[in-house]
Amino acid sequence: MSDAQRSVAPDGPEPEEIRFFGTTWVAHDGGYALRRVAVAAGSLLLAAAGALVLRFAFQGLTIAAVGSFVNVLIVAGFAVCSALAFRRTWDGFVRRPGTAPETAADRSSQSLLLIGFIGSLLAYFCRSLVEAPGEKLRRAEYEAALERHARRRETRAGNPAARRSKAKPNAKAKAKKRG
Repeated sequence: MSDAQRSVAPDGPEPEEIRFFGTTWVAHDGGYALRRVAVAAGSLLLAAAGALVLRFAFQGLTIAAVGSFVNVLIVAGFAVCSALAFRRTWDGFVRRPGTAPETAADRSSQSLLLIGFIGSLLAYFCRSLVEAPGEKLRRAEYEAALERHARRRETRAGNPAARRSKAKPNAKAKAKKRG
């Protein structure tokens, strides 16, 4: 987006803030690159810390000698929950969730997503390597809002009262020519 587009409508739509980035994603200023590096490193570090905590929990199960079947179920459960959380988080960066109120299925899946927190953190890490998480979606929405605002301003250009007063003399002049 050029500076001309931003300066066209100072009273136009405001960009939506992104967590950890504010509105620096619009012009990639204000430490945007440093913030992306910090978000990527932070989410990867948190995912590693979460994996370490899960390792300790798994060691507790091993000490309790619950059996190989339970161990396989636990590992598979965390893997599936992490994959679901990754996918849900990634989809949130690409498109807005529906405006419909939360369904029972959404509410029941929240616990699965909480268990798969490592997947969410890894999605955040992967997306922050490319852009601020959610930037592409918000940029498209912001540019569309700027376009709509510019079109509205173009159609409203000028004073409507002045246009009517110009139209009236022409009508009077036509009436004089007829009469």
